Amino acid sequence: MKVLVLNCGSSSAKYQLIETSLEAIEKNADREIGRGLVERIGTGSAVHTFQAQGRERVTDTGEILEHREALAHILRMLTHPEHGVIKSPAEIDAVGHRVVHGGEKFTQSALATPEAIRAVEECIGLAPLHNPPNLRGYEAARRVMPDVPQVLVFDTAYHQTMPPHAFLYGLPYVLYTRHAIRRYGFHGTSHRFVGWRSQELLGRPRSETRLVTCHLGNGASACAIDHGRSVDTSMGFTPLEGLLMGTRTGDLDPAVVFHVMHQEELSEQQVNTLLNKHSGLYGISGVSNDMRELLAEEAKGHERAHLAIEMFCYRLRKYIAAYAGAMGGVDAVLFTGGIGENSPSIRARSLAGLEFMGIHVDAARNDAAMRREARITTDASPVAAFVIPTNEELIIARDTVRLVTGTPQV
Repeated sequence: MKVLVLNCGSSSAKYQLIETSLEAIEKNADREIGRGLVERIGTGSAVHTFQAQGRERVTDTGEILEHREALAHILRMLTHPEHGVIKSPAEIDAVGHRVVHGGEKFTQSALATPEAIRAVEECIGLAPLHNPPNLRGYEAARRVMPDVPQVLVFDTAYHQTMPPHAFLYGLPYVLYTRHAIRRYGFHGTSHRFVGWRSQELLGRPRSETRLVTCHLGNGASACAIDHGRSVDTSMGFTPLEGLLMGTRTGDLDPAVVFHVMHQEELSEQQVNTLLNKHSGLYGISGVSNDMRELLAEEAKGHERAHLAIEMFCYRLRKYIAAYAGAMGGVDAVLFTGGIGENSPSIRARSLAGLEFMGIHVDAARNDAAMRREARITTDASPVAAFVIPTNEELIIARDTVRLVTGTPQV
C-alpha cells in the first residue's frame, strides 16, 4: 500500500510517499519512496523541493496560492516522467494527515469521517494556528482525491493515557470542566516511535520497560513512558511549557507574565510573541536559537551562549530525574530530534550527574552516535541511553494502513 503522508502548515505542505503494509510493518520493512516540501503557499514565489529515494533533489518555483493547488503540484511532481516515483495518482492508496490537536476527543488516530472532522474543528480553539491548516490539507486531499481514504493522526493522542494527577493544573477544577484547561502534550508521534524502537534495542517489550524519551529540536519535550503508556510529558496546554527551547521560555512562573506586561507596557499579543518567539535559547544567548551556532559561539568564549546551553541541559537533566522518580525507576533514556540525534555534547551534558541513577555515558560511543541508532552508555550501565532518529511520518503511514484495513492500532 502506498501512503501519502501530509503535514500542512499555514503556508507549507511537507510530505512523504511511503510504501508499507501489515506484513512490512511486522518485519520493519516499510519503504520511503520520496519526500518533499512546498513552501510559501499563498504567494507567486512558492518553492517546491522533492527528492526521490536514492536520487538528487529537484526544485521548482512558481505561483501556488492555496493548499489544493499545492497538493495538485505535489501529485504532478510524484508522477513527473523524469523526477517522479509513480505513474499515476491512482497508485496512492491512502492519505495520512498530521493533526496537531485532538483534545480529549481522540485517544488514537482516526479515519477522516465527517464526525471526526467536526471533532477536529471543535478543537481549533486549543490550536488556532495549527488545526486550521491541518484541516485545509485534509480538504485539499479530499477534493483532489475524493475516492482515497484519509486518516488523521494526532500529536496529542499518545498522551491521553496520562492520569488526572499528571495532566491537571492546580487551578479551580471548574476551569477544566468548562474550558478543558489541562496538560495535553505534543510530539506524541515522535515519543511513540522511539518508544517502539526501544523494544529491539533493549530486547524487551515496551510493556516491561520504563522510558524517558527526549525529543530535542527547536521545540523540545520529554515524556515518561511507563510500560508502554505515556504517563507524563513536559509540554502542557500549549507547546510553551516544559523544557527550554529554541525561542520558547519553557517552564515559567505565571506571575512573571503580568509583571513584564506592566513594566514593559506590552499588549497580550506582544507578550505572547515574547514568550514564543524571542525567548528560550535565543532570548538568553542573544545570538541564535540554533544549538549548532550556540556551541560554536561557546567554543569562542561567548558567555551567554554558554549560559543558554547550560540552562537547556540543566532543565532536561531535572526532567529526566523527575520522570524516573514518577515511574519508580527508569530502564532507558532515549534521545531524538535534531539536537538529540546530532549533538553528543548536549547529550553528555544533560546526563552528567545522573550516574547515581545508574547512567554511565561511554564517551566514544556518544561521540560516534550521529544520525543513527546507537547505545551511548557503557555495557555495564544499569540504565541504558540510546540515540534513535525519529520517524513521525512512518508512524502516520502505519496508522493509516491499520485504520484502512481495520487492524487494531498498537
